[in-house]
Amino acid sequence: MKRSFHGKKSLCGFLVTALLAMAVLGGCADGTGESSEDNSSKESTTESTQPDSGQSDASTESNDSEESTEAQESGEESGSEGGSASGQAGDMYGGSIVVGVQQDIDSLDPHKATAAGTKEIIFNIFEGLVKPDENGNLINAVASDYTISEDGLVYTFTLRDNVKFHNGNVVTAEDVKYSLERVSGLLDGTPLISTLSTIKSVDILDEKTVQVTVENANTELIYSFVAAIIPAGSGEDETADPIGTGPFSFVSYKPQQGIVLAKNPDYWQEGLPYLDQVEFKIINSADTALLELQGGTIDFYAYLTDSQAQALQGSHQVISSPTNMVQALFLNNAVEPLNDVRVRQAISYALDKESINDFVGGGNGTLLSSAMLPTLKEYYVDLNDTYGTTANVEKAKELMAEAGYADGFDMEIAIVSTYEFHMQTGEVIVEQLKEIGINATIKGMENSSWLDEVYNGRQFDATITALTCDMTPGYLMNRFQTDSSKNFINFQSAEYDEIYAKAQAALDPDEKAGYYKELQKILCDQAGSVFIQAPANQTAISSKLEGYKFYPVYVQDMSTVYITE
Repeated sequence: MKRSFHGKKSLCGFLVTALLAMAVLGGCADGTGESSEDNSSKESTTESTQPDSGQSDASTESNDSEESTEAQESGEESGSEGGSASGQAGDMYGGSIVVGVQQDIDSLDPHKATAAGTKEIIFNIFEGLVKPDENGNLINAVASDYTISEDGLVYTFTLRDNVKFHNGNVVTAEDVKYSLERVSGLLDGTPLISTLSTIKSVDILDEKTVQVTVENANTELIYSFVAAIIPAGSGEDETADPIGTGPFSFVSYKPQQGIVLAKNPDYWQEGLPYLDQVEFKIINSADTALLELQGGTIDFYAYLTDSQAQALQGSHQVISSPTNMVQALFLNNAVEPLNDVRVRQAISYALDKESINDFVGGGNGTLLSSAMLPTLKEYYVDLNDTYGTTANVEKAKELMAEAGYADGFDMEIAIVSTYEFHMQTGEVIVEQLKEIGINATIKGMENSSWLDEVYNGRQFDATITALTCDMTPGYLMNRFQTDSSKNFINFQSAEYDEIYAKAQAALDPDEKAGYYKELQKILCDQAGSVFIQAPANQTAISSKLEGYKFYPVYVQDMSTVYITE
């Protein structure tokens, strides 16, 4: 049974045509839950390393020519994915479910959350002026429409009528102004989302219209306006009492246990959500997750290994989809002997990516050799021939000897232990590295410790994780700039930095694509890390549930899910 909501149109505008033309198709992300969005204030406002930053040298402002995007209505013809419910429409409403997740959240403040695993949950609580849909398009959310000036320096947003926060208050222009000034650093000089540090001013034109002026034209900037709109002045209260406009409101949170959300009865998108309550339950091990799925104590669990997926066939819906993430053996370029490019290249030759993909992911992943998603077709270049997709042990040993490590060395690989996909990948890699004399050991970690020590502290040799990506080509590539606060592998290349700046400045889609392809090649040739694959996301869903949608970004949208029995 399908439930109809408002009609939907795709957005278009002068500076977003290229972005939407290459939108990612399908898929949720895997990973340790690390997000590639930068919440640091370390980058300057003129050369941001935020993935959406695409800045140019354009400086001539023009206010007399604006091209409007098409108005985006709130919903779509929507319904069940993979089946239909029995009974009438009213039967689709009510009930509660439990969603198993692999890590604890790092912050309930949407502007400060770092972990992608957190963002997949709070997507249900918060919304920005725009937000992504399951087809890889941006749709209007708190805003009902927007325009971008011809020179790309002025964004004018029209607020949707009667959107309410979870506290019952209607969203106002003051709330939007406060939220954007907070994330851009205009309030206190500390940007919380560095791409938006390019904002020069946020002006209220009338009670329904907000005008945002930026320093530089940026074909990728519109995606940054997914930043959550929160009540004016509520900033530091969000961690204790998060208030958004999403389909579900915050009920409770217990560290290391989970978070409970309740249906928002005032949600602006008519007919949604269906469920009365959703609990996101933290599952501390893959074995526990499998047992709880089989026992029915959790209804939903994503990012299965192939062995888990096989065990659940027949009892659950097991659905495979592409992901928006890049899995890699990330190497700390600042520690010996990994600071030697020959050693990093040797490791690249030593890995058999095909075996990893087959063993861990059932052969469903897409093999990679750099940090760009193949689904971003206009920008992606296939570099798998550089090191090959199977092991070249002879070449790897040659490089090891040349670098002075013919007898190998010891190396520790840090992995978040709750992510079985990465743990199994690590087990395969440990065996493969033995062939060239590298004695690798796995260090299992809690996610919070991994974020502190590995991602933020950069105290590691190697780590296996997956970096999530949005629908813009710069989202991953920006983090490998020398001075990026997100460059946790300490990759350094003056040539890379120079070309990245050119990519951000380019407004012509073909020129921009050319620069991004050059960046991928530099990262591959220098073996900044060993990029493995874009894994398929295998998700187990209870047979009693319908309506779940896979997204091209790292979210778990529970608003369209309903119970059929």
